[in-house]
Amino acid sequence: MTNTTQSSATERTDLLEALAHHRHFLRFTTRDLTDEQAGQRTTAGELCLGGLIKHVTSVERNWAAFILNGPSPSDDFSNKTEADFARRADEFRMLPGDTLAGVLAAYEEAARRTDEIVTSLPDPNADHPLPEAPWHKPGARWSARRVLLHIIGETAQHAGHADIIRESLDGAQSMA
Repeated sequence: MTNTTQSSATERTDLLEALAHHRHFLRFTTRDLTDEQAGQRTTAGELCLGGLIKHVTSVERNWAAFILNGPSPSDDFSNKTEADFARRADEFRMLPGDTLAGVLAAYEEAARRTDEIVTSLPDPNADHPLPEAPWHKPGARWSARRVLLHIIGETAQHAGHADIIRESLDGAQSMA
């Protein structure tokens, strides 16, 4: 019979390895690009490679804070202002002064912090109530494990978006 501590450590290792895999492919889509290319929209949507990485960085930071502290009042959808929504939209684009190197460095720091939290968390079953938002079921709670699964899913989804954007940019493929 496997002991619980060993099982928990194995689970965390497996989850962090899955996340690292998807992070790699997301970052890999930006190889050899200029700042201008990282900000270029190549599809009908608003997405660009640098913006996707900025967004995933924000996702990791926000959910890592949730794992540690639960929801903050600013997470409540009903408290959002037009300025909040504008800041969120800016996560998806390269703004004047943004550099690909800077965006990647911020992502690396957020990833390091997420990994540190997951590795040192006493109990992956510890949960918090989700903030009020139209996409959350009222009264729902997420464990640290569930949050990590969400981060993995979001990173994988955006790595796929990034692959399409990169192929549209210059024909390079990341996941082929």
